[in-house]
Amino acid sequence: MQKVVLVTGASSGVGLALCKRLLEEDEELHVCLACRNVGKAEAVRAALLASHPTAEVSVVQVDVSNVQSVIRAARELKQRFQRLDYVYLNAGIMPNPQLNFRALFSGLFSRKVIHMFSTAEGLLTQEDKVTADGLQEVFETNVFGHFILIRELEPLLCHSDSPSQLIWTSSRNARKSNFHLEDIQHSSGQEPYSSSKYAIDLLSVALNRNFNPRGLYSSVVCPGTMVTNMTCGILPPFVWTLLMPIIWLVWLFHQQPESLNPLTKYLSATTGFGSNYVTTQKDVVLYHRLP
Repeated sequence: MQKVVLVTGASSGVGLALCKRLLEEDEELHVCLACRNVGKAEAVRAALLASHPTAEVSVVQVDVSNVQSVIRAARELKQRFQRLDYVYLNAGIMPNPQLNFRALFSGLFSRKVIHMFSTAEGLLTQEDKVTADGLQEVFETNVFGHFILIRELEPLLCHSDSPSQLIWTSSRNARKSNFHLEDIQHSSGQEPYSSSKYAIDLLSVALNRNFNPRGLYSSVVCPGTMVTNMTCGILPPFVWTLLMPIIWLVWLFHQQPESLNPLTKYLSATTGFGSNYVTTQKDVVLYHRLP
């Protein structure tokens, strides 16, 4: 049976690179591009089909920062497909990222300099806003919209005879210090992106706890440091040239979902000599009590 892969935020950045790589790995997949901008998605679809003429690529319009859009998209997907084998929950925003120069310079002369550059901890602040749904934009886009999508798609995802897999684009920047259960939307802080990524890590653990018996498995990944439309304005281009690795999110595509550790984050990394590999990190949510 042909496997179906749904990728949110597939028209650029990590999502686009992921779709290209998936079809290079297996042209027999049906890749569904879940994007906010239909025009961009159709252009990506045409480009993918030009490179892989025998592939099946479709488009569904969804804005994960709008609950009604998510519900409409889920309804359409349930009409099109009988099941989804993989869902890459990749769409996300980091609005107007600003570099905290004070934290940068103080970190340069501390023992945490490598940690600072590998995680961006304390370096990036953002200005958030409220959506039409009355939620903080970063939280709704990165976390809540995807959660609603999953719940609406349960009939396509939960099959005990053949597992389905959720793969979230998280980050090394997911910090417990930026997340508080009393303010899960981070409406009172300046690092909503970090908070939302930590919320994703927590949510993935909770989803595994509730849905593994029904054949649905969830994993979180960090694609590494790279230049996308989300990050390109933070640092000068020559700095990104020095930092940019190759993403290897597709590694998870080849693993058996039930064999992956739900309390582990999988990270893309590159050696100083340019060799790419996947490493793991015990998820910090181990230290955060879940209800």
